[in-house]
Amino acid sequence: MAQAYTEASIKTLSSLEHIRLRPGMYIGRLGNGMHAEDGIYVLLKETIDNSIDEFTMGAGRRIEVELTDRTLRVRDYGRGIPLGKLLDCVSIINTGAKYDSEAFQKAVGLNGVGQKAVNALSFTYRAQAIRDGETKVVEFERGKLKSQSRVTKTGERNGTLIEFIPDTILFGADFRFRPEFIEDMLWKYAFLNRGLTLTFNGKSFKSENGLKDLLTKELSGEPLYPIIHLEGEDIEVAFTHGNHYGEEYWSFVNGQHTTMGGTHLAAFRETLVGTIRNHFKKDFDAADIRQSIDAAIAVRVQEPIFESQTKTKLGSTEVGPKGPSLKEFVGKFMQQSLDTWLHKNRETAEIIRRKIEENEHERKELAGIRNIARERAKKASLHNRKLRDCRLHLGDRSERAEESTLFIVEGDSAAGSLTATRDVQTQAVFALKGKPLNTYGLSKKIIYENEEFHLLQAALNIEDGLDGLRYNRIVIATDADVDGMHIRLLLLSFFLQFFPDIIRNNHLFILETPLFRVRNRRETVYCYSEPEKQAAVKQLGASHEITRFKGLGEISAGEFKDFIGENIRLEPVNLHHLTSSDELLAFYMGKNTPERQDFIIANLKIEQDLIEAER
Repeated sequence: MAQAYTEASIKTLSSLEHIRLRPGMYIGRLGNGMHAEDGIYVLLKETIDNSIDEFTMGAGRRIEVELTDRTLRVRDYGRGIPLGKLLDCVSIINTGAKYDSEAFQKAVGLNGVGQKAVNALSFTYRAQAIRDGETKVVEFERGKLKSQSRVTKTGERNGTLIEFIPDTILFGADFRFRPEFIEDMLWKYAFLNRGLTLTFNGKSFKSENGLKDLLTKELSGEPLYPIIHLEGEDIEVAFTHGNHYGEEYWSFVNGQHTTMGGTHLAAFRETLVGTIRNHFKKDFDAADIRQSIDAAIAVRVQEPIFESQTKTKLGSTEVGPKGPSLKEFVGKFMQQSLDTWLHKNRETAEIIRRKIEENEHERKELAGIRNIARERAKKASLHNRKLRDCRLHLGDRSERAEESTLFIVEGDSAAGSLTATRDVQTQAVFALKGKPLNTYGLSKKIIYENEEFHLLQAALNIEDGLDGLRYNRIVIATDADVDGMHIRLLLLSFFLQFFPDIIRNNHLFILETPLFRVRNRRETVYCYSEPEKQAAVKQLGASHEITRFKGLGEISAGEFKDFIGENIRLEPVNLHHLTSSDELLAFYMGKNTPERQDFIIANLKIEQDLIEAER
């Protein structure tokens, strides 16, 4: 029976209640810290953004971030929040100085929401403001005021100190911060704010060359030519071409990393093509110009309009209320600066022209192979033979669309166990037949010539880029033996070489499955390491028995359900500490057996060494 719809059905929530009930509207997603876009990092970003705005306004050249267990502490040396408004600024929504364009020109935070969301979504939250020899402190628990001090004298430097612990009720009891994600965030702040020093647990982050430094750090291989670095008023651009597939961009607005791009990135991509065409007086295909590009663009605009509170995509079409359109602004800058640069650097211009022509040649060659592969697949009815698909996919209008997952498994046995127990709404299975081909050193046409890779590409729907990606998570699920590890390496090599954007955008994971089952008549414990096994043996006593799982096919469907459900353990694959994927692939997947053999001999450890090290 339908529930009665009366006056009692209408509810009015306080801002605190609304933030805690609908956190996604304020921080995008919750998560447990495994993903760089998880909410705990957004809480940190919202806090640092305010300190960055202080630096932009010429106040404070240092920001200190400290992480102790789950407690984050951010100290800046800006002007400090006015003491009489400290309580309002951190707890009352739509309160702040960013509405005053004179006080904060071209700031990131404009809506007076960010720090209130940090407060509301934290278990404990403490804010201290220091101004002109005086200080005040306010403390909260889950957004509710616990105490506020009187204004007292202090000898500390001006600035603001924010300290918080994210709420386990919202982010889960097992959430944790990954230092590499925080370091990556701080590097981006440093690249965009020359002259600013950020520290994380004592480690310094500072940049002298802005976006040029960013590209130098982020490039996964050798650039074809020295990075082109162009700067103008309120705009900075850096780019080069590499030998990888796809396009890679880093875009920023007022110091904010717009991971989803937006109007400024669209303007850059379009005007880059127009400028290159005009310079060479040739109507190159846009895809050939941008293939293999690594580029970064940063702009500053007044009163930016983002498509969400998390500010991951710019929606503004103009530089400011009275300024030109973003397309016109970026286009004029690119046409003047880049065209002049290319005229002055003829050798680099020639390298760019040759690269475009090589891309054109490969694109036309692939076009014929694609058609042949598609026709072959149709005749053989191969489209779904290896794929057990799910019902919901990334991009579908469903709250569960982001849960969509493709498990890549070895063999029909593992595929059978997983298929029998998976969630058919969000979990799909792709079964490999033995070891896939080592793709290192091969061109992209191998994807169309090799049936298995062609079908995997089709299952993911990434032939023309990530816009059509069907699964938010791609999970490599191989056995915990030598053959399984080899297959894992072959798949990682495939994605690194042909679809690095899958990794860069945090879509690729490794499934952790238990190595041991320890049980007695009353209790069963699954263990993922030798120390966990030893602990389980001690817990269950003398009557225990131990099963060592060699392959996923040995795990029954009933047991498998525990490992791919709510308690799933996924290890994200990322490039945060990788300086060159070309060197990595050449060493591990290339024909350099003597070098690998010497490395293995020098680093070989016997099982007893590993057990003792883990203890």
